[in-house]
Amino acid sequence: MHVCLICIELFGDSIYGGFGRATRFIGRELASRGIKVSVVVPRRSPERPDNYPLDGMAVHQYDPRRPWRGIRALRDCDADIYHSQDTSTTSLFARIAKPGAIHVVTFRDPMDQRDWDVETTYAGMPKLGWVQYRYFIDNPWVAHAVKKADSLHCAARFLEEKTAAKYRLDRRPTFLASPVIIPASVRKSTRPTVCYVGRWEGRKRVELFFELARECPQIDFIAVGGARDPQQDGKLRRHYGGIKNLNMTGVLDQFQTSAWSDVLSKSWILVNTSLREGLPTSLIEAAAHRCAILSFTDPDGFATRFGVSAQEGKLREGLDTLLADNRWKSLGEAGYQHVKDIFSVENTIAAHINLYNSLLEQPRAGK
Repeated sequence: MHVCLICIELFGDSIYGGFGRATRFIGRELASRGIKVSVVVPRRSPERPDNYPLDGMAVHQYDPRRPWRGIRALRDCDADIYHSQDTSTTSLFARIAKPGAIHVVTFRDPMDQRDWDVETTYAGMPKLGWVQYRYFIDNPWVAHAVKKADSLHCAARFLEEKTAAKYRLDRRPTFLASPVIIPASVRKSTRPTVCYVGRWEGRKRVELFFELARECPQIDFIAVGGARDPQQDGKLRRHYGGIKNLNMTGVLDQFQTSAWSDVLSKSWILVNTSLREGLPTSLIEAAAHRCAILSFTDPDGFATRFGVSAQEGKLREGLDTLLADNRWKSLGEAGYQHVKDIFSVENTIAAHINLYNSLLEQPRAGK
């Protein structure tokens, strides 16, 4: 079996987003089980060659301004299955390159008009950049590729109905969980500790987390991540860096160091200040480390079931609720049990392999 994973990014190639993290994690685990894995992504970093090995996978980059190179890379892979981690024009290129192969899509954050309005309003960048990005991931030809795909899935259950409506599908996509490592044990800090994991820009609104740290000097705050724009990153560090109970770690590469897991291990609560989300990997991973969730968004009920769904202007109130009588402990334990049952590496990778085998066994007439 040869699986080609398709994504708009790959974690560690100058980008540290959730889509690229899931792609790399899934590919690594498939490769470790003897499956041949290729990855095709648009070039993000000039420092990487067109083709290079990573974690047992063969990675191929192409210049999105030269689409024929992407088609060539996908054709040269000659995979049995092309699995897109969310949609993009590369999904269309895969269909053009290998129409007789099996094509699968996992939707991670399908965006409707409201989502795009939020993105562009809070992006802090020229609208032209967003127009180009939107066209790359969401155009009529991509929608055609979606409808022609052999198997459609969502990384969160609440996305099933949204995706079916967006693409006018006859049948809802089905849930396909993404893998996270479930630590055997964690060591929580003796002092109340709250963390944030993600980008420091746009709809993520990390400033709310920094201001919360300023309000609560008796609590330790850890902010993992950074802004992609060096000027924006420096501005935030200068403005908030003097807060004594705030630790700004920068980006932590979870594929290279345990520091990222150590932060979640010691934290009591993870705070998500974003205006909108799919189902962020950070929420799942935090729950795996027995953290309670304090979030303005509530994908698949992660906030209401395993923490508090924060209200605008009342982030401090939500934090106080979780800390009162150590309520965060039981909620964190409930989140851990849920994630252990559904998102463990063993369960999710087995689900992927079973899906692939099932598709390979189906007759291909008419495709």
